[in-house]
Amino acid sequence: MEQNAYIKTDIADKIATITFYSAASNSFPSFLLEELTTAIDNLNTSTTVTTVILQSEGTGAFCAGASFDELLSIQDTATGKKFFSGFAHVINAIRKSPKIFIGRIHGKTVGGGVGLAASCDYCFATDKAAIKLSELAIGIGPFVIEPAVSRKIGKTAFTSMSLAAHEWKTATWAQQHGLYDEVYDTIERLDLELHTFATRVSTYNPEALAEMKQIFWEGTAHWDTLLTERAEISGRLVLSDFTVQALQAFKQK
Repeated sequence: MEQNAYIKTDIADKIATITFYSAASNSFPSFLLEELTTAIDNLNTSTTVTTVILQSEGTGAFCAGASFDELLSIQDTATGKKFFSGFAHVINAIRKSPKIFIGRIHGKTVGGGVGLAASCDYCFATDKAAIKLSELAIGIGPFVIEPAVSRKIGKTAFTSMSLAAHEWKTATWAQQHGLYDEVYDTIERLDLELHTFATRVSTYNPEALAEMKQIFWEGTAHWDTLLTERAEISGRLVLSDFTVQALQAFKQK
C-alpha cells in the first residue's frame, strides 16, 4: 500500500472539493478507489453541499489510471474483478449522487482517469490535459469506463481512442468531442474560471440540481450490473501472459 496516497475532502459553503493523490502520477491502487467512493457517498448525506469539484494534486498528470504495481500483483480472477470493480464503484457513486460534479483536469490523463473525467457533469481542463486509452496496449481494454466515456464522446470517438492505444488525443480534441467543456492555457486561468462557475452553480436550487442530475444520467440505471460485468472481463484478461509481459516491459522502461 502506498503510504503517501490519500483522498481528502474540503468543504466551503456549498462547494466540496475532493482531492486525490498518489506518488505514481496520481494512479489508483484499490484502497484509494475505495476511499474515493466513500468520500463521494459521504457527501450525499450533506444538506448544504450541492456542488463537488474533483481534482488531483500537483502540476503533472491528472491521473495515470490503474496502479501498474497492483495490476502485476493480481493472481486470480476474483481479485482482478474486485480491483476493476473499484473504478465501477467510483463511476456509479458519481452517477447516483444528487450533487453536481465538476472535473478539474489540469494535466495528462490515462485509462481510468479518462473515466473519472467522463463521469463528471462538467469539466474544466488545461491545454496540457491530453488523454489516452492505453488499455489495449497492455492486453486488457477500457471495459469498465467505456459506458461513461462513450456517453460523453460517442462510440465512434471511443473506438478511435481505444484502437489508437499509443496515441495521445489533445485537450482540444477532447473538448471538440464533448469530454471537456472548457479548456484554458494556464492552471491559474482554469482555477479562476472553475471557481466562478462552481460558485454560480452552488447557488442554484438544490432540488432543481438533483432533478437535473437524474436527467443528465437518464438511461444508466443498469450500470450497477453492467460495470460489474465489465470488471469481470478486465479481471480475467489482466491474468493473461500478454498483459503480464506488457506490464513488466512497461515497468522496465
